[in-house]
Amino acid sequence: MCGIVGYVGAAPASSSSRPIDLALQGLARLEYRGYDSAGIAVIDESQVCVAKSAGKLQNLREELSGQESSTSRVAIGHTRWATHGAPTDTNAHPHLGGKHDELALVHNGIIENFAPLRAELEADGYAFRSETDSEVAAHLVAREMERAEDLTTAMAGAVARLEGAFTLLAVHRDAPDRVVAARRNSPLVIGLGEGENYLGSDVAAFVDSTREALEVGQDQIVTVTADDVVVSTFAGEVVAEPKRYTIEWDVAAAQKGGYDSFMAKEIHEQATAVADTLRGRIESGALHLDEMSIDPAVLRSVDKIIVVACGTAANAGNVAKYAIEHWCRIPTEVELAHEFRYRDPIVTEKTLVVAISQSGETMDTLMAMRHAQEQGAKVVAICNTHGSTIPREADAALYLHVGPEIAVASTKAYLGQITACYLLGLYLAQVRGNLFPDEIAALMEDLDQLPSQVQRVLDDATQVTDLAQSMAEVTSVLFLGRHVGYPTALEGALKLKEIAYIHAEGFAAGELKHGPIALVEEGQPVFVIVPSPHGRDSLHSKVVSNIQEVRARGARTLVIAEDGDDDVLPYSDVVLRVPATRTLFAPLLSVIPLQIFACELAAAKGLDVDQPRNLAKSVTVE
Repeated sequence: MCGIVGYVGAAPASSSSRPIDLALQGLARLEYRGYDSAGIAVIDESQVCVAKSAGKLQNLREELSGQESSTSRVAIGHTRWATHGAPTDTNAHPHLGGKHDELALVHNGIIENFAPLRAELEADGYAFRSETDSEVAAHLVAREMERAEDLTTAMAGAVARLEGAFTLLAVHRDAPDRVVAARRNSPLVIGLGEGENYLGSDVAAFVDSTREALEVGQDQIVTVTADDVVVSTFAGEVVAEPKRYTIEWDVAAAQKGGYDSFMAKEIHEQATAVADTLRGRIESGALHLDEMSIDPAVLRSVDKIIVVACGTAANAGNVAKYAIEHWCRIPTEVELAHEFRYRDPIVTEKTLVVAISQSGETMDTLMAMRHAQEQGAKVVAICNTHGSTIPREADAALYLHVGPEIAVASTKAYLGQITACYLLGLYLAQVRGNLFPDEIAALMEDLDQLPSQVQRVLDDATQVTDLAQSMAEVTSVLFLGRHVGYPTALEGALKLKEIAYIHAEGFAAGELKHGPIALVEEGQPVFVIVPSPHGRDSLHSKVVSNIQEVRARGARTLVIAEDGDDDVLPYSDVVLRVPATRTLFAPLLSVIPLQIFACELAAAKGLDVDQPRNLAKSVTVE
C-alpha cells in the first residue's frame, strides 16, 4: 500500500538536484497511494541521516527545511500506511538498523514471522524503537552486514529469514554509493537515467526524470549504483537480461490539469480511456488480441470461467459475467479474491480464471490467481499497470491503456476494465464459434460508439453536480438496479462510501421487497438504474414498478434512464439521462452520473476526494 522511492547519483549533487529533493519529489508523486507518515534517509559524511514525520508530506518538508546534504549520493524515502503500530513519528520509515545506526531501511508489505525474529535480535543485543514489523528487517540486514562482504550479500542473507510480503530498500554508511533492494510479493520497479538511477514502488516515483524502466521479478535483489543496475535472485544468480520497457505516459498525465481533484480529472478522461482500451484490437470486423498468448484450443476447451477481483474491480467482473455468459454460453462466477482460495474452490485444467486489478499488485487477487494456477487453470489478467506482478505471472494479459489513475477511488480504470472484459468475452465467442463474424462486427461497431456517448454524459454533468451539492447533508443513499444495473448500483454505493463517508448500499432491485425496503422512509434518496425499454421489456417494467414501490413509501427517487424513456417520468423526482445503447453496454454510461455525484458530494462536504481516510490505492497486503 505504501510508497517507496530510491535514488543514486554519480557524485555529491548540486543544490538544485540533491538526492533528498528527488526523494521528496518521488514521494509527492506517490501520495495518491494513501499514507499516514513519511520519511527519508541519506548517507552524509559517512553517517546515516534520517528525517521522518507522521501526517502529510508537508510535515516532512518542514522538518527538512534548512537542512543541507552536501555529500550524499543516495536517498531512500517512504510513505507509510500503518499495519503494525500507530501512525507516529517513531513508527514511520525509514528505520535505523544495527547497534550503531549504521543502516537505514524502508519496507512495504508485512513480515509474518517478525515476532520470533524480533525476540532473537533483542537477545542478540539489538534495541528496538518502534512497534513495527519493518524494524526487524533493518536490524536483520545490519546484522548480516557485520559478517558479509557487501550490502547485496547482507540483503540476501536477511531475506532468506523473512516470511511474508516485502519490498525492502536499504542504504549503509559503509556503502555510500548504492541502494540495495529486495522484492517478494510487493511491487518494485527500476528507473534508468544517465549517471543516475531510480527505484520506486510505482513508476510515478520517477517518471518526471526518466521513462525507461526495468521490471523486477519475484524473489529478486537489485543493486543500484549511479552507473549500473545488477539484478540477482535470492539464491545469488545474476539475471542476465531484466525486462526493459518504456513508460507510455509522461508527468503531465499525473497532474490535475486544471481540475479540482484527480478524481474529477479522471472521470472526465473516461471517453478517451474507453477509446484507448479499444484501440488497435479490431481489424476488418474481427478481434485481434495480440496479448492473448493462450492457445485457442485451450480456450475452446474451457467449461467454466471464474473472475477474481476486489472492490471496484469485482463490480467490473459482475458486469462481465452477464456479457460473457450471454455471448459465450460459459458458466461464469465472480469471486471476491480474498475469499476464493479459502473455500476450497472447484478449479480444473478447463477453468479459465480472469484476474482484474488496476495496479496489478492487489495481494488478494495475486494469491487467488496463484492458487488457481496450482490447480492447473489458465489465467488472463486485466490490468492497467505495465510490468506489475499480476500480468507478469498470468498466462495472458489485457492492458487497459487508460494512463495513470491517481485518485484512490477508481473511475476511468473501472470503465477500462469493463471494456476489456467485453473484448475478452467477444474474443472467446469468436474463438469458440458462439457468434457469427457479422454479429461480432455489429457489437464492435456499437462499442466504437461508446467513447462519444461517454463524452455526451460528461458534457451534460451540470444537473448531477447541482444535485450533489444540494445533498451535502444527507446521511444515507440507496442504489437499486437489475441485470447489469445491479453491479452499477453496487459501484455507485461503493464510490459514495469511499470518499463521502456516508451510509450507502446497492441492492438488486428484485431483492427490495425481501428486506431492504424496510430502510426506506420519508425523504430517503434512492438512485434507480433503469434498463432500456428496448431490451427485455419485462425487465424495464419491473424496475419502473420498483421506483413506484419506494416512492410510495416516501423515498426521493433519483432515476438514471436512457433518452426517450418517458415511462419513468410520473414516478421520478429527478431524471438523469444517458444515451441509448445495448443493454449489456449500458454500465459504461449509467455509472458516470454516480461517479460524478460521489465526487461532487464529497467535495461539497469539504473532504479530500483523492485521498480518502483509511484507504490506499494499491492493496499489497492480504
